[in-house]
Amino acid sequence: MSDHTSKRLRSELWLNDHMESGEPTLYFDRFANFGMTRGELQSSRPVIGIAQSGGDLVPCNRIHMTLAQRVKDGVRDAGGIAFEFPLHPLQETCRRPTAALDRNLAYLGLVEVLCGYPLDGVVLTTGCDKTTPACLMAAATVNLPAIVLSGGPMIDSYFQGKLAGSGMVLWEARRMVAAGELDENGLLDLVCAAVPSAGHCNSMGTALSMNSLAEALGMSLPGCAAIPAPYAERAQIAYETGRRIVDMVREDLTPNKILTREAFENAIVVNSAIGGSTNCPPHLVAIARHMGVPLDVRDWERIGYEVPLLLNVQPAGKYLGEGFHRAGGVPAIIAELLKAGKLHRDALTVTGSSIAENNACAKILDTNVIHPYDQPLKQKAGFLVVSGNLFDSALVKTSVISEEFRRRFLSTPGSEECFVSRVIVFDGPEDYRRRINDPSLAVDESCMLVMRGAGPLGYPGSAEVVNMTPPDYLVKRGVRLLPCMGDGRQSGTSDSPSILNASPESAAGGNLAILRTGDQVRVDLANRRVDVLLSDEEIAERRKGLAQDGLKHESPWQELYRSNVGQLETGACLEFAIGYRDLRQVVPRHSH
Repeated sequence: MSDHTSKRLRSELWLNDHMESGEPTLYFDRFANFGMTRGELQSSRPVIGIAQSGGDLVPCNRIHMTLAQRVKDGVRDAGGIAFEFPLHPLQETCRRPTAALDRNLAYLGLVEVLCGYPLDGVVLTTGCDKTTPACLMAAATVNLPAIVLSGGPMIDSYFQGKLAGSGMVLWEARRMVAAGELDENGLLDLVCAAVPSAGHCNSMGTALSMNSLAEALGMSLPGCAAIPAPYAERAQIAYETGRRIVDMVREDLTPNKILTREAFENAIVVNSAIGGSTNCPPHLVAIARHMGVPLDVRDWERIGYEVPLLLNVQPAGKYLGEGFHRAGGVPAIIAELLKAGKLHRDALTVTGSSIAENNACAKILDTNVIHPYDQPLKQKAGFLVVSGNLFDSALVKTSVISEEFRRRFLSTPGSEECFVSRVIVFDGPEDYRRRINDPSLAVDESCMLVMRGAGPLGYPGSAEVVNMTPPDYLVKRGVRLLPCMGDGRQSGTSDSPSILNASPESAAGGNLAILRTGDQVRVDLANRRVDVLLSDEEIAERRKGLAQDGLKHESPWQELYRSNVGQLETGACLEFAIGYRDLRQVVPRHSH
């Protein structure tokens, strides 16, 4: 790594500019009002931002409100100066209509902070689903030295003596209510029992998936992703992260040197091995596009489908995040994949060393939780990318296809991996909740439930509403799951083997808009096809009758978002933002 210690720091353009000596006083004088000295600010020490994602509105990341001090300790001990600042709140379980709407808003805000303030590097505090991609998208755009500190999962949660994964337990509780096994109070008790401590979801939902992928990308210190939030090790790695970012500034170790095509391919492989969320593809594609790295949704199948499932964690397995950490965490997964020759060994990481060097000594500590590569839980555990006459692309998460589901839908002799279903179509989750138990729909165990109007434009933001529970009378007969399909997403904690992220969405002219309840849809996983069994002429005729765009904006941001957002297959990015790169090179004009 080159020595850049003699290079002027970016922060000095604000705080120590001898070319325009009257300006620095303006920029640092207000910092004196809480006790900082001119000597500190003009000492040519690296100035490190801490992007604070925690707060009372973001309980999954609230641990960062205390971790930030350990980051500051590390920054100070390494010779830097730390400034903590807020990130737009992104709480998956509370933001309506969906936190996905604000991923791009938080990204924009963070880009402006990193560009407009005297920062030389940044610690990105992540946790809940959208905080990780928002932070990494901004880091890719600005290209300041950056490092991810995730907040970690909750400790293991239990209900009546059994592991009950946060997030995932909600979907099971809804089935129990439908079956008459649980009343409203019991539902609340069960769901609350699944949140025993500080931290994000302890199942392999989108939060733990994306933070694991941040580590696989090389943007976190080894072992960071799976340390439970309350553990002492979490505060210790916060300190080490603070120390490391200062050296990254001195080494000029920037995201464009880490977030390479090889790094993204490594992340796809790791995602398959851990049974990661279907929300990861649009997020990783978005990060790659902002970095200028070619990455297509079909790369997820090409690179990741053949990879086996190694991690036995809910929803694809049995255990939870605390067990994942104790079994060796992401380093143990990476070590197995390296031995199998499935990763790019030389991919650079925030340590300044390669992913292979970082994890050379890692090993599995509990083979019940992390299986060896040659003894996986499941072969070929990656995503399938399907297309047909309803959409150009959609995702299927194979690691959650249960034996019971496979027996009912994918085991017909001579037509394995293929089924035909009568579809029941819903226009949004409100329509689904209102009509799912309507006997006139005649939903049976062979039907498919379809959710449309749930994509980036239609919702807006793309909501986690595709994983739908069957009608009550089927649940009471033991039918836990029906095939689901939609242009929205589903929670990473869901065990439903749905067809998700259909692009283009119905609101963008996709053919889900022409589907009618009662249509027959053929799903052929072997040939990666999903088709409505209608003639081209009938499809064309139905398209003629489609209503024009009737989207109603409920806020200024929704209108701006809808005017610029792309589809899920290309990352649901603000398309105008993709062309902005390496913004750390921009020298903003003076403010007075």
